[in-house]
Order: sequence, then structure tokens, then C-alpha cells
Amino acid sequence: MSALLDIQGLGKRYGDAAVFRNVSLQVQRGEFVAIVGESGVGKSTLLNCLAGLDEWDEGRVVLDGHDLAALDEPGRALLRRTHVGFVFQAFHVLPHLDVAQNVAIPLLLLGKPDEARVQAMLQAVGLQGLGHRLPAQLSGGQLQRVAIARALVHSPPLLLADEPTGNLDPSTARQVMDVLLERTRSQQAALVLVTHSDAAAARADRVLRLSADGIAPA
Repeated sequence: MSALLDIQGLGKRYGDAAVFRNVSLQVQRGEFVAIVGESGVGKSTLLNCLAGLDEWDEGRVVLDGHDLAALDEPGRALLRRTHVGFVFQAFHVLPHLDVAQNVAIPLLLLGKPDEARVQAMLQAVGLQGLGHRLPAQLSGGQLQRVAIARALVHSPPLLLADEPTGNLDPSTARQVMDVLLERTRSQQAALVLVTHSDAAAARADRVLRLSADGIAPA
């Protein structure tokens, strides 16, 4: 079976400075890959490249048979909408929408509103009863869980998560990782997670370390 995500020789530069280069890996459906590395080595930038949110200077990214370099921005946006759930480190929730509306955004973009699915997702991440609240009324940990629920609600085949447990207490972090892993296994999604958490990385099928010269088993 072909890999859901196939990255070959990926390189990214800012001016003359290389952020990373020679990054090659494949991620299979149902696989959880954790990426670790020193701060500033480009882990978040790599995730952005895998989602087609950032440009790269060499190599290729193929998602479910689609070469991202061959797609224009509308094409990449459509592929993200159907194939990618992204948990951003900075949450990126919309302040004027309540929690349930924020979580529902991927379903609305697909033309498949489903209030029952939104409520089930809120319960899965421990936010039941808070759907009517605005983001300003939530803690950082609660906002993180909103971002995770939004990334999972449309059952994307690829989950990209940037420090998804970084703002959570240990108990809630375990709960969130349980949800991410359950979705990965039951729906045969691929999960690529950037983390500094040893506890989160320990649950991965593979742990890879990113450096300026490439990526290798940690």
C-alpha cells in the first residue's frame, strides 16, 4: 500500500540560511510519527510545508497521490479542506465565533454541517457544555482543545499537530493524546506530531529527530 504522505529531499531556506534540508520520510495510514528536535530547527515550518501552507526550495511533498508543488493555491486549499486536520500551536480560533461554531468550520467548508458530530467532538476533548462560550471566556488549555476538536471533526486522513499538549496539564494532555490516537487508529488516519513532550513522543510508532541536515530516528 502506498504511503499517505511521501516527502522526498525536502529543503527550506530563508535567504542564504538553510532551515533544513534532505528531509525524506513516508507516513502510512494509521501511523503516528512524532518529530522532535531543538528549538528553532524548523519543526513548525516543516509541518506548514507538509500542509502546503508554506513554500519549500527543494524536494517534493505528495499527499494521497497529490504532488503539492503541482497545485496552485486554490488547489492546495481544496486538498487541505478534504485531507488535512491541523492543530496549530497558536490555536487560530476565530474570536467572534463561539466554541461550537469554531469546531464546525471544517464541516461548513465541506458543505456538511453536523451539529451532532460537533457536540460529540466537544465531549471527546472534554469541552461538553461549553459550546456556547466565546474564545475569550476560555483558558489556554481549553482553547487548545477547541483547536484539536476542529482539526478532528471532519475525519481527515492526515492530522498535523504542532505541540498539541503544550498548554495542557498532564491529565488533560493524556486525554487529548487518547483522542488523537483513537482517531488515528480507528479511521486509519496518519498523525504527524511535533512535540517537546517525552510523554507524547513515547506513544508514537516512530520518533524522528529533525536537524538542519535532515531527519533520522531519534
